[in-house]
Amino acid sequence: MFSFSASSVLQFILRFHVGLYFFLLRLFLFFQFFAMLNSEIEDQVFNLFKDFMARVAKFDDLVNLGSILLTGFQQGLEFLRRPPVEKTSELVKNIIRANETQRVKSYIEAGCINSDDGVQNTNKLHACQLGLRDHLSKGKSVLNELECLVEDVNGAMENLSPFQDDSFADRLNEEASTDDKEEIASSRPKRNEVTDYAECMGIIYSMVKQDYMMQERVVSALNAKSSSGELESYCLMWSLRPFINSEVMDHAWKLIP
Repeated sequence: MFSFSASSVLQFILRFHVGLYFFLLRLFLFFQFFAMLNSEIEDQVFNLFKDFMARVAKFDDLVNLGSILLTGFQQGLEFLRRPPVEKTSELVKNIIRANETQRVKSYIEAGCINSDDGVQNTNKLHACQLGLRDHLSKGKSVLNELECLVEDVNGAMENLSPFQDDSFADRLNEEASTDDKEEIASSRPKRNEVTDYAECMGIIYSMVKQDYMMQERVVSALNAKSSSGELESYCLMWSLRPFINSEVMDHAWKLIP
């Protein structure tokens, strides 16, 4: 039979409580560490998302400028291959006969295009083509930046704490006031919002990449032999941006307060 004195029992109880206290303290510090780490990562993801959307806006500006250049190419080419005056029409014949000056004759013989207009539109075609190539170069640079930001966010998400339930850490941190908790929650994104940021970035990057590839094909297809129908289709597809989902973009912009 074992006999225990009151003092030994008391010492055992005290040691047990002290051990339990230090165990809970270490556990509390463990969760606090991951909470602080997650908070830093959440802030990092949010800042990366803002940088990402800023570059998306920059790409949108480039697309608008490219649309102007593409329309300019279309107008310049259509002007250069404008059909001459139809001389078989009796009305046209009478007008020419009534104004049969050397200037009118030269204009008709030149295909109804002034030499200055022809030079200006030829230069316009060349300038628009150069502008569109420059657009592709700048667009590719922005696309590469978007890809890097997506990779950075994916890397940050991998460093998030594997603990999905923060309720235990919250219970251990009951000394924090309700006001402090609300202030902290409002100053940084929540866990589920961080996931939204990462998912949005991946989806938007895919859309922008497809949009850029379409523009690249359009620019490479442009030449003096492009038909009027082709040019009209190119301009329409460029402005419609079929690969960009406006609802996704609206949702992404709403994530930024």
